[in-house]
Amino acid sequence: MEQRTFTRLGRHVGVVGLGAWQLGADWGRVDEADAMAVLAAAVDSGVTFVDTADVYGDGRSEQFIGRFLRSRPDAGLTVATKMGRRVEQRPEAYTAENFRAWTDRSRANLGVDTLDLVQLHCPPTAVFSDDRVFDALDALVADGRIAAYGVSVETCDQALTAIARPGVASVQIILNALRLKPLDRVLPAASAAGVGIIARVPLASGLLSGRYDEHTTFAPDDHRTYNRHGESFDVGETFSGVDFGTGLAAVRRLAPLVGTGRTMAQFALRWVLDQPGVTVVIPGARDAEQARRNAATAGLAPLTPDELAAVRDTYDELIRPQVHDRW
Repeated sequence: MEQRTFTRLGRHVGVVGLGAWQLGADWGRVDEADAMAVLAAAVDSGVTFVDTADVYGDGRSEQFIGRFLRSRPDAGLTVATKMGRRVEQRPEAYTAENFRAWTDRSRANLGVDTLDLVQLHCPPTAVFSDDRVFDALDALVADGRIAAYGVSVETCDQALTAIARPGVASVQIILNALRLKPLDRVLPAASAAGVGIIARVPLASGLLSGRYDEHTTFAPDDHRTYNRHGESFDVGETFSGVDFGTGLAAVRRLAPLVGTGRTMAQFALRWVLDQPGVTVVIPGARDAEQARRNAATAGLAPLTPDELAAVRDTYDELIRPQVHDRW
């Protein structure tokens, strides 16, 4: 698999990683055997970067990854986790004391002394401008609790503020064929600063897999049911904030471009990989075969100029009015 560099992290990772939200909760139940099978299939397919968070299943995702690390100590994985969503989302909760407690819990869940990468988990906007927050993160690095830190963001403005911080190693941001705004300023700024870009929600919560239609329903404990209108967290996390019907229309317009030898999901993932400045994309997987198909995208040919233009035209005509000015 093609390797790309996290400059400030000092690591190389495969361009297709694994998002481990599905292994915790909010997408329906995944048992331990399935979780281990997904992780094994991903690693055996060349994946070297896994992204999780302390709130995915209240630590369940981290614990699964920790068990996998113990069973495959030579897997060569870089594990990124996230912190900050265990408390009410107020800037004053982002303290050095809480950071130590949260990272110690994640270290225990993952079974490691030093966390590879810890990201602030979509914190309130004021946090990005608070020097005390980044002083506390620097202290965690100095203490050896974490090797590096980054941020996961909701908006492009948050990303740009974070990129200006000299200690920020990575920015995780929603980037997919239905969310193009980061291409304008965020990716160029990150590339110039040596900040890694972790592209999350690359399939728009499955919309870009091409498997759904107007009759598709999701389980009650799936965020695509209970957060359809932002009832529990930012609506941009669910279908990238795009109205479900509009998203289906966009997918149907793009589907004829897929052709043979690749799936709709692989077309969408390849689009992300083709964007200059992307370090790693982190699709989730509910089973081993999904993990293998996602990883195989790294070996596919880049999209053609005409295909890239079709994605842009579809976004401009159908999606831009809904999302571009919101995030």
